[in-house]
Amino acid sequence: MNQILNKESLSENVFRYEVEAPLIAKARKAGHFVIVKVGKYGERIPLTIADADTERGSITLIIQRIGKSTKKICNLNEGDYITDLVGPLGRATHIERFGTVVCACGGVGTAPMIPIAQAMKQTGNKVITVLAARTKRLLILEPEIRKISDEVIIMTDDGSYGQKGLVTAGIEQVINHEKIDLCVTVGPAVMMKFVALLTKKYSIPTVASLNTIMVDGTGMCGACRVTVGGKTRFVCVDGPEFDAHEVDFDEMLMRLNAYKEYE
Repeated sequence: MNQILNKESLSENVFRYEVEAPLIAKARKAGHFVIVKVGKYGERIPLTIADADTERGSITLIIQRIGKSTKKICNLNEGDYITDLVGPLGRATHIERFGTVVCACGGVGTAPMIPIAQAMKQTGNKVITVLAARTKRLLILEPEIRKISDEVIIMTDDGSYGQKGLVTAGIEQVINHEKIDLCVTVGPAVMMKFVALLTKKYSIPTVASLNTIMVDGTGMCGACRVTVGGKTRFVCVDGPEFDAHEVDFDEMLMRLNAYKEYE
């Protein structure tokens, strides 16, 4: 069992948890995730590691209260315990000195973007982050993003903060004033789809993190299968990051919506 060291509300339904996990904190890299479970018969939930503190022996998880199992986790408070926590899992983000890297993230996708942007910056890249949300109250982790970015462009659908528009409009602003060597995108599948369509138009190499479709996290359930470059891949063991221009986002969106009416 892993104790919750700290809990913080980031927005109405999004919480930041610092959880005791010394071995995972030492081993984790950008792009890695963990599986958490609350209660003996609880559902396995994959969560990207947003940060780690090796001195405190802890990792940071960002959790959105959206279904029965995440509500159960979000009811936990400081001092409570997570029944099971396994990781780090998945393939780490490929980090090298690319040049100018645009990090395009939306909603809770900002959480997994933080360690990626941080690693890109530490490797000597210029990091420009386009941070998007539907409205100002749903925007999270802005201070953390600003600390690790050379430039931050904020987009909101309703114009309540930053500029009015979608994440793609922010990316185009960057395209118009400098060469982009790599784009990394994390967020809702439909957002990543349109980021990929835009960057493909400009021949900008793009990586998308597909963690939103994972369930089991070990490749056994098959729920996270996606088509990448015409071949079937499993997000949890082959990813979670793939060449965005080769991902069949329409198929992924169809599968994500399969049980929507029952949720």
